[in-house]
Amino acid sequence: MAIRKSIFVLVLFSFIHLECFGDLNQDDLVDVFDIIILINNILNQNQIDILNDLNNDSELNILDIIIVANTILNVESPCIVFWGQETNILPNYYFTSDIDDFQIDRVINYYNIARLAWGNWGPLEFWIVGTDISEAESLDSTYCYLRTELNSCLDDNYLQWCLNREYSFTDYAVNGGAGLSLMREFEFNCSGYSYMEITLSSQFPFPNESDYDVVTMHEYFHAYQHAHIFTFDYNERANLMVINPWWSEGGAEYMAQLLYSQQAGVNNNYLRQVMEWKMQSKNDLFDGELISDIPYGPRAYIAYDLGTWAIAYLINLVGLETYKNDFYNDLNEHGWEQSFNINFNMSSDQFLSEFHNFLSFDIDEQLNIIP
Repeated sequence: MAIRKSIFVLVLFSFIHLECFGDLNQDDLVDVFDIIILINNILNQNQIDILNDLNNDSELNILDIIIVANTILNVESPCIVFWGQETNILPNYYFTSDIDDFQIDRVINYYNIARLAWGNWGPLEFWIVGTDISEAESLDSTYCYLRTELNSCLDDNYLQWCLNREYSFTDYAVNGGAGLSLMREFEFNCSGYSYMEITLSSQFPFPNESDYDVVTMHEYFHAYQHAHIFTFDYNERANLMVINPWWSEGGAEYMAQLLYSQQAGVNNNYLRQVMEWKMQSKNDLFDGELISDIPYGPRAYIAYDLGTWAIAYLINLVGLETYKNDFYNDLNEHGWEQSFNINFNMSSDQFLSEFHNFLSFDIDEQLNIIP
């Protein structure tokens, strides 16, 4: 049974009702009344959906009741989104009319897999673009008008910029790819609105490829990273993400590939095969070049591939939880380099030196660190 939620398509709303995990009567609260509804759903074998199947196992049972009860006991305001705090609020999904249910269900499923592994962060939107140019243009219009509907700080100048912005949904329809962007708005004399958006095209990768699932989770890990950066300043945010791609892209790629490799039905040797393929990019390094020297651009694939290996190497040294939780929890207070030192007991320069030495090892020895 496909697990679905309410999806808004090519329509403008003066108000969008955000749905909330466990809020079965949709009163913007999670309380004992929701537990009663959930028990009745279980007894009557009612339809499973994303609001009541909280652990995404396609079953309604005592585990879902426990999750709702824990939410009531431990989460102060589960149906309100605070930047940098886990939330019960679901993402909104927008898509062009040439997107079919299979593709949407696939995105929702792998978002659910990722949020159960890494936590649920927001406000988050998914924008799914097909290959029809006119449909992509219509989605662009919807997107821009929605921005001004949700954010009273934005005026007609923003609207015109948005409608003519660089790399729009039309570009995604033509060129493919995926990405995460965000607005972190400081509220001053108007009602600002912070949000993150994941855009997924329908080619490169294609929706019937396993890479599509990995890319969905890759972009969601970027949402995880940005949710742990509180600043409203663009330059400070860029520095905390690390401007060159080895760190942020390597982290998102390794975490997504690792999580995908752990799913039922995936070949046991999948992750080792992917990592062996990525290691080939070391042959494209210039003499003496570090992965941290490579910017976004034509040679960024080297930083993506070897950055994936760098995060695998780091996690092998310090453990997954230290990388995923401890480092990111300290990031705002201490900054990137100091958080690196505190949690990994070395400087980033020392780590990069050790990692580049690791790149000279035999591939069989390198693969020994891959779970």
